[in-house]
Amino acid sequence: MIIYGKQIVLYALSHTPDLIEGIYLSKEIDKKVFASLQKVGVKILRVDNKKAQAMARGGNHQGFLAQIKEIQAGEKKEIFKMSSLVVLCGVSDVGNIGSIIRSAYAMGVEGIVIDRELGVRALEGIVRSSAGALLKMFFCYSSGILELIHELKMADFTCYGADMTGEEISKITPSRKWALFLGGEGEGLKNKILQKMDTIVAINMRNNFDSLNVGVAGGILMHGLVYQ
Repeated sequence: MIIYGKQIVLYALSHTPDLIEGIYLSKEIDKKVFASLQKVGVKILRVDNKKAQAMARGGNHQGFLAQIKEIQAGEKKEIFKMSSLVVLCGVSDVGNIGSIIRSAYAMGVEGIVIDRELGVRALEGIVRSSAGALLKMFFCYSSGILELIHELKMADFTCYGADMTGEEISKITPSRKWALFLGGEGEGLKNKILQKMDTIVAINMRNNFDSLNVGVAGGILMHGLVYQ
């Protein structure tokens, strides 16, 4: 799979060099940066901008691209050893998924559960929209969300569902082990999922405004659960 953009490629070089299989440059770069690229010990190839644009599918590559090993999801059984999770239920936009993963990784959330398998192209987009955080964040797939809720509760997790009808997040005293469930764009969490939650949480808003992007809302709710 291909990642691109100066900061994301340099992040991968610093944090996950074992994933990198090749580096592609489409412009001249600083000698010190080039020397740092050489230390990884993989092939460095020069490509013209047309080739770089094709590799990045028209994205803003900034002259930096890298071929990395395909990212693999973890095994679901690992999440039951954790103490904080975010579960994505119907979130479809790779930008939103990446934003949520970026916030989760930055705040120390231990794992992400996604309700469907993602293809290579989607994962490439999420690496970019997460600013590289997906390269380090544990994630797994689980299509049976209702069964997952039961399993989490059996493992002593408290399940928090995000919905406008819920209790203001700042008033919540989080449990020692928790899982935050976030619903899809527009629709939110389905009623059958909300009914299984231990607590419904929300974000109080002002100015008669009642809509936040799921990526932004997820970041606020995670912050409340992590630092409350």
